[in-house]
Amino acid sequence: MSNAPAAEPGLGAQTHAARLADQLAFERALADISARFAAVVPSVEAVEAEIVRGLRELIDFLDVDRASLLEVMADGSVIVRCAAARAGVTPLGLGQDLGPAFPWYAAEVVAGRKIVLTRMPEGLPPEAEAERRYSVEIGMRGNLTLPIAIGRTVRFAIASGAFREPRPWSDELMARLKLLGEVFAQGLVRARTEERLRAALVEVSALKEKLEAENVYLREAARVPSGLDALPSRAPGFRRAVEEAEQVATTRTTVLLLGETGTGKELMASFIHATSPRRDRPMIKLNCAALPASLIEAELFGREKGAYTGALTRQIGRFELADGSTLFLDEVGELPLELQPKLLRILQEGELERVGGTQTIRTDVRVIAATNRPLAEDVRAGRFREDLYYRLNVFPIRLPPLRERAEDIPMLVWQFVRELGQSMGRPVERIGDDTMRSLQAYPWPGNIRELRNVVERAMILCRDGVLRAALPDAPSAVPQAVDAARSEETLAVAERRNIEAALHKCGWRIRGVNGAAERLGLKPTTLESRMKKLGIERPR
Repeated sequence: MSNAPAAEPGLGAQTHAARLADQLAFERALADISARFAAVVPSVEAVEAEIVRGLRELIDFLDVDRASLLEVMADGSVIVRCAAARAGVTPLGLGQDLGPAFPWYAAEVVAGRKIVLTRMPEGLPPEAEAERRYSVEIGMRGNLTLPIAIGRTVRFAIASGAFREPRPWSDELMARLKLLGEVFAQGLVRARTEERLRAALVEVSALKEKLEAENVYLREAARVPSGLDALPSRAPGFRRAVEEAEQVATTRTTVLLLGETGTGKELMASFIHATSPRRDRPMIKLNCAALPASLIEAELFGREKGAYTGALTRQIGRFELADGSTLFLDEVGELPLELQPKLLRILQEGELERVGGTQTIRTDVRVIAATNRPLAEDVRAGRFREDLYYRLNVFPIRLPPLRERAEDIPMLVWQFVRELGQSMGRPVERIGDDTMRSLQAYPWPGNIRELRNVVERAMILCRDGVLRAALPDAPSAVPQAVDAARSEETLAVAERRNIEAALHKCGWRIRGVNGAAERLGLKPTTLESRMKKLGIERPR
């Protein structure tokens, strides 16, 4: 017979019941934690906060002193992702890289090996000298670290520590700790995946919106001839402007196109863009004089939904749309004074904020601006910001008016005749010499745009294949041309224009009733003297 004492009746049944109760309590806690992870908003910050809460519950339930979720990064570092500890115990620092401070411990985690230390520092291997010093310094008595694989790769580890006394780590406790660690790791991975998916969807939506807007601009651009094929020239002044455009096209420099209305500033901007490294993207355009001040800001910088009454959707601005391309700002001198600081900020820093928004958006836009106004005078009068003027006036190009390009008029007239003849179905076989001389002698205050309109009207009235143009009355004052080197015309230029206008109006007749001398209030000899001094000759 055995001399061992008899077992107390019912003791085995009580132990089994206690284990069942403990198992049931753990399963309830696990279900509660899992349910919270399923209900939490799938953002990384919210999930990490929930993991910290779960680690605190793990500390109480498993009767440990410290718990942490570690992450193994792609570069082999081991980062503390979430951490919690009992009162009086220092938790691991969030974001801490454990490798430099604990090389042996970090290497074991990266290798995916289980670390079971029931008594510290005695249980540490000789090579864990840094870990030995640390355990003595903070009074750590035991550690359990279990690797957690996502797929076939060790991506995380769940760690717990004992500080009150050495701790034996049972198989049951290790199984529970690993199960909780897998719940935490899967929740964090899911949150990151969904966050990346949401960011990708937002980017796809923005690209879709941008592509739709670009299609609109491309359809509009297809209606307008681009490049200088639509604006040939033999005039030295215009050739010089083309050479300057070719030189600046390959840079990112801001260009300011100066010239009267109708001189081809938009075509010159298209030429600069078409010969630049940005030519693969469409050039975006905005006429600053075509919209009321209340709408220009949203058109340029965009708006958020609900930014103001009637803003029912988000709108991408022209600067965002032109990211990586060129933005042509026509009539920039008409930009409202209150919007000029925002334009200056984009030119200086490449940053903007949509109307009604707080997010700073970075853009890479090359700006080409155009104006028919004397901006230097507007600066002096306080109508245009001086700092913005100097930002725009980095590389000014002056486009000469048509009256300074008389040699180009025959070429332009025949180009318009060909273009309009195809659309009207009215071919023109010949242009009378008198008509061409009149067209070359006319001062063209509306420049090329006015010339095209005159040719179109003449073609409508043409019946026999010979173009005859009826010119409008020459204005008494020709609009002032904008020059980058000077903002005011000399008296000689103004006098020359007045004399030429009077001569044209009376068919270059100087003397007699209604002659040019009488119209100008001069003696015929005085007029002839002035013509000779100014180099005015009757067109041949």
